[in-house]
Amino acid sequence: MTELIDRWRAAARAAGATDGPASTAAGESLLTRWREPHRHYHTTRHLTAVLDVVDAYAGLADRPDLVRLAAWCHDAVYDPRAPGDANERDSADLAAALLAGLGVAAGAVAEVRRLVLLTAGHATTAGDADGALLCDADLAVLAGPPEEYDRYAAAVRREYAHVPDPDFRAGRARVLAHLLALPALYRLPPLAATWEPQARSNLTRELTRLT
Repeated sequence: MTELIDRWRAAARAAGATDGPASTAAGESLLTRWREPHRHYHTTRHLTAVLDVVDAYAGLADRPDLVRLAAWCHDAVYDPRAPGDANERDSADLAAALLAGLGVAAGAVAEVRRLVLLTAGHATTAGDADGALLCDADLAVLAGPPEEYDRYAAAVRREYAHVPDPDFRAGRARVLAHLLALPALYRLPPLAATWEPQARSNLTRELTRLT
């Protein structure tokens, strides 16, 4: 995980964090969360995938360093039993505490917190380039080939193994319907042009299967 820690430290340093043992420890604490045994999709693989998209399209963001930090923190707290947007709110609070402890300026901390909270509903406003990049990166898995998408859906089901099948199907269907109701799943033009059709096809296929 050395490469991931290096990526964390670089993003934190670019955002104004004090580099050194404390920054490394913060990154390691985040990775410990991402490696929790109850995770099957929300793992370091997902974190890496999100970071890779952010890096590839960093030129479209205003503060890509803050988007990277938000990517690190956006699922840092992940309890499938938590209600509503509790995971996103707790992840945002954790991000704020970690970054403030590393000396990141209050304005940057607030922005990372805002970005993390956006991942609860993936709804952004016009002109929010940083929010668009984070949300697009977080939803990149939806645009994968059907077999890859099916592995993602199966991994999510394993994370909710405690939920009876009828309840899971109903809840999952609501999530899919919400995504399909968004005006656009992807906001950044290069991603919307290539990812939108496949993502909507995958979501519709799963929703049909569930209902």
